[in-house]
Amino acid sequence: MDAAAARSAVGAAMRCQRHRGPDESGTWTGGEAVFGFNRLSMIDIEHSHQPLLWGPPETPQRYTLLFNGEIYNYLELRAELTAKFGAVFHTDGDSETIVAAYHYLGEAAVSRLRGMFAFLIWDNHRQVLFGARDPFGIKPLFYAVGPGGAAFASEKKSLLELAPVLGVKLEMDKRALQHYLTLQYVPEPATLHSAVHRIESGTSFTLTPGEEPKKRRYFTPRFAPRPVGGPADAEKLYQRIADVMSDSVRMHMRADVTVGSFLSGGIDSTAIAALAKQHNPDLITFTTGFERQGYSEVDVAAESAAALGVKHVVRTVSAPEMMEALPLIVWYLDDPVADPALVPLWFIAREARKHVKVVLSGEGADELFGGYTIYREPLSLAPFERVPGSLRKLMGKVSAKIPEGTRGKDLLRRGSLSLEDRYYGNARIFRDDQLAPVLRTFDPAIGHRDLTAGPYRESAGWDPVTRMQHVDLYTWLRGDILVKADKMTMANSLELRVPFLDPEVFAVAAQVPLDQKITRETTKFALRQALRRVVPAHVLNRRKLGFPVPIRLWLRDEMYDWARTIILDSETDALLDKNAVMRLLEEHRTGNLDHSRRIWALLVFMLWHGIFIERRIRPVVPEPHYPVKI
Repeated sequence: MDAAAARSAVGAAMRCQRHRGPDESGTWTGGEAVFGFNRLSMIDIEHSHQPLLWGPPETPQRYTLLFNGEIYNYLELRAELTAKFGAVFHTDGDSETIVAAYHYLGEAAVSRLRGMFAFLIWDNHRQVLFGARDPFGIKPLFYAVGPGGAAFASEKKSLLELAPVLGVKLEMDKRALQHYLTLQYVPEPATLHSAVHRIESGTSFTLTPGEEPKKRRYFTPRFAPRPVGGPADAEKLYQRIADVMSDSVRMHMRADVTVGSFLSGGIDSTAIAALAKQHNPDLITFTTGFERQGYSEVDVAAESAAALGVKHVVRTVSAPEMMEALPLIVWYLDDPVADPALVPLWFIAREARKHVKVVLSGEGADELFGGYTIYREPLSLAPFERVPGSLRKLMGKVSAKIPEGTRGKDLLRRGSLSLEDRYYGNARIFRDDQLAPVLRTFDPAIGHRDLTAGPYRESAGWDPVTRMQHVDLYTWLRGDILVKADKMTMANSLELRVPFLDPEVFAVAAQVPLDQKITRETTKFALRQALRRVVPAHVLNRRKLGFPVPIRLWLRDEMYDWARTIILDSETDALLDKNAVMRLLEEHRTGNLDHSRRIWALLVFMLWHGIFIERRIRPVVPEPHYPVKI
């Protein structure tokens, strides 16, 4: 790779993700490596600049580090490295801790990090790159390898800038597109550009120039439920959950800037806010909603904020605002994610950034403690399990002949399938029979088992609910939940921290037995019991709602013309049958069938295609202008 061309390309790549680090920028060149970094400073603001050079006293600049994220146990780890090895630190931040741990502990150091991270360490002596991504995939890490070298970035759009220098072709991955239209997100490690991939969650790697990354999974989440013997044992479990959550929130509050909290109407974010209030009496909470009955948790969140005694900020979002903002939001996403909830998340993140630089949130609680309503499905489908296989197949055939929209059709269809065939995560946008008429490149050989075979194999012998949780950790959580959380907050130069997704919390959650997760009346039973002393009563057993978005109604009314224009203008005819897409929109408009989620997935993809493939849509990206200290 030509060094001058590489430095120029890295500069352009850094500008693409300036929003991730508006406080300061830095570059470094050494040997065969060029590093560039945009910093969003949270800890040791005046120092800990990146790229960061560190080494032991005998070789003081042996390593160069790039690090995105936070290490919450850095103080404890620094003290240990100093006591055991005589490690010397020159800053008060967490960045040096990573590279020092790598020097003294080797690749095993990554398992000692309690936090969210994606980092690269260049060994200037050995000319070898080491990197890793956190256990759950909270922070992203993209890469591309070509004749001109290898490149890594926190956002894919930066690698698109580097493609000419790397010598890679930016072709669309049609297999990934089919998965997207099934799941509403592009599953790891793929992206919609076949030359760009993601380092998977819980994975580290080494790279020698001229080679492909050599990857190693250092963290595999394994549930190991332990039966609860009686009331006394149950109370001990609840106390362990309460203690580990309190400790995790305490650690996640570490920062040299103000930390706030998102607050919806559910137990997860309310518990996080309640625990955070214990460490910051002046805590500010933030919520969003819509001015439509049944599509807002604003009132419940406000009641919770009052009960907790925190300052509360509300941002309501209108349909015109969503339509105007969506192209810019899709640009920030890098790859399409057809979760409508990410739009209000972008708006509330923008509002929160006026007040704080860090927010806590409740992502991960449902996957760890059994919170999704769909996890109760094995209870409702239990009678089907006793039906002979031949009869279950017949049920599936009968279901196929029942008209769409008929009550009971999907229950009959799902009851005829095994768990491995029917469950591939929380989102199910297009079934194969629905997708084939729409996607011109549809391939029946591509299916969800491409993605779930591994997790189902690893969880053989577990109960159905725990297997569903395990699948979600590899699919839904890191493909949808954490992507929208990272992209929508960092788009606004706001750092989001997720105390539920902590290795210590997972170690406790993994032991929760089935009857303490799912009952016929509720979900997350043990978590609710554990948090009953800190969560207001009106929230404790409230049904999960999240950030619902009224697209079902809006696509029939306010958004209809807008959606129709996107479809007609899109240059995706080689991929999609636009007549079939228009039929979905018209059928939805009449109100007979609800195609809203499928239409939304197609609209988001068409906008993505217009931005990144056609280059026809060019959102105006605002320049970050936030102060260094908040």
